[in-house]
Amino acid sequence: MFTGIIEELGSLLSIKKGGEAFQLNVKANKVLGDVKLGDSINTNGVCLTVVDFSRDRFRADVMPETLRKSNLGDLQIGDAVNLERAMAIGDRFGGHMVSGHIDGMGKISKYRKEKNATWIRIDCDKSLLRYIVPKGSIAIDGTSLTVATVDHKGFEVSIIPLTGEETTLLRKPLGAMVNLECDMVGKYIEKFMSTSKEASPAEGEASNKPSGTKNEGLTLERLKQLGY
Repeated sequence: MFTGIIEELGSLLSIKKGGEAFQLNVKANKVLGDVKLGDSINTNGVCLTVVDFSRDRFRADVMPETLRKSNLGDLQIGDAVNLERAMAIGDRFGGHMVSGHIDGMGKISKYRKEKNATWIRIDCDKSLLRYIVPKGSIAIDGTSLTVATVDHKGFEVSIIPLTGEETTLLRKPLGAMVNLECDMVGKYIEKFMSTSKEASPAEGEASNKPSGTKNEGLTLERLKQLGY
């Protein structure tokens, strides 16, 4: 689990391609201070497992599914990447709950300056927009940000100079693809609220439900019945 507070900018040293899978070699410093084999490092929003490391770099394998769902396959040698170690119990929680399992990608379509802030517009698929709400949280390339506005094609965030300096967001050209992870709370709520088919009892196991009833999940009607 991560918080979306980027600890440092790393840079891509090399890419080893093996068919549809990659191995990335990333130059880093701070995130390697207490690293161990098997540790997780959020790299541009994607949770990667450290398979080898030295004082100033680490290697991680990237599966085909990760390449399909993220922008890691677009990286070039020398590109900067956002890095964050997994959160430690007892640390301050400055961002929001970030799993490092991205939901998809969006495209940067506009930058706009407003005094000390920079507005970034990101266009994305409707399947992602259903989880993005004004004043809610979103992770963009692993960076925890607050959603300012949402419409039927995309959303906007506004970042302060410090965030611009310490992440890759303002280094990307218009049209660049970014990794998006929506707030997991919304996804859990949707799952609980969705209607599900009644599970059939295992062989030899009697159902404890009245005959003819269905498992409708958590609905508004069910909440009323429970006194909410």
